[in-house]
Amino acid sequence: MNGIINLKKEAGMTSHDAVFKLRKILGTKKIGHGGTLDPDVVGVLPIAVGKATRLVEYMQDEGKIYEGEITLGFSTTTEDASGEIVAKTPVTQALEEATVDAALQSFIGEICQIPPMYSAVKVNGRKLYEYARAGQEVERPKRQVTIYSFARTSPISYENSCASFRFRVKCSKGTYIRTLSVDLGYKLGYASHMSHLMRTEAAGMKLSTALTLAQIAELIEKGDLSFLQPLELGIGDLEIAELSEQDLQEVQFGRFIKLGLEAPLLAGFYQGKLIAILEKRDDFYKPKKVFL
Repeated sequence: MNGIINLKKEAGMTSHDAVFKLRKILGTKKIGHGGTLDPDVVGVLPIAVGKATRLVEYMQDEGKIYEGEITLGFSTTTEDASGEIVAKTPVTQALEEATVDAALQSFIGEICQIPPMYSAVKVNGRKLYEYARAGQEVERPKRQVTIYSFARTSPISYENSCASFRFRVKCSKGTYIRTLSVDLGYKLGYASHMSHLMRTEAAGMKLSTALTLAQIAELIEKGDLSFLQPLELGIGDLEIAELSEQDLQEVQFGRFIKLGLEAPLLAGFYQGKLIAILEKRDDFYKPKKVFL
């Protein structure tokens, strides 16, 4: 069984949980996911099956789109609605929408983030959330991420000395939307947190066509594998190179080929099918992963 699944991860399970359950449903062990989602977050979780697991790194590289809500007025230990309140800054007057929108726009481009303590980033061999649960604070590694777009998608509402609004963001892999929400609040002068989040697109797959675990299990019972998408959808942002018949034969034997291109990595296609991931070596390309 080979292909990519557009899974709708439901709230209350980790990405690892989803993979574990799919292994049982599909009856195969060779499964991986294309980008972790927090347990409370619903949304698109691309799943690679069989040969497609060799494409996971490229699936993760492609930009992701999220829709959610930011609440100004208090911050939490986890930077989302599930944590304990750690700071309060009551919103006592209406915010200027233009000021909020300008603050959102200021994050577009390459930015530096410090991962939240409640995250799976490892420091000295331990995950940050393990330190957090033990009440320990450690220095967290900074990371560079890219925000392609970040915009407010609803009016600002007010309740219980808080201000909330919905947003849409397109970002690179490794971006913590929780941290982005907190940093935005800081720029506006308020403690804040991410009060809701949903991933609507990842690896070119959309939430509108995603299937739940229950729906996939039902299709499997019917012997229907239509939910398996082709490997060709898993190349992420890689440039495509059309191979000749001669190139195809050379790649089959792991030989170098000359394509006259400059990209460090290419997805080699022949007659619409993914043949290999090709890596540039001087003036030639060497097969890095072959899918024949």
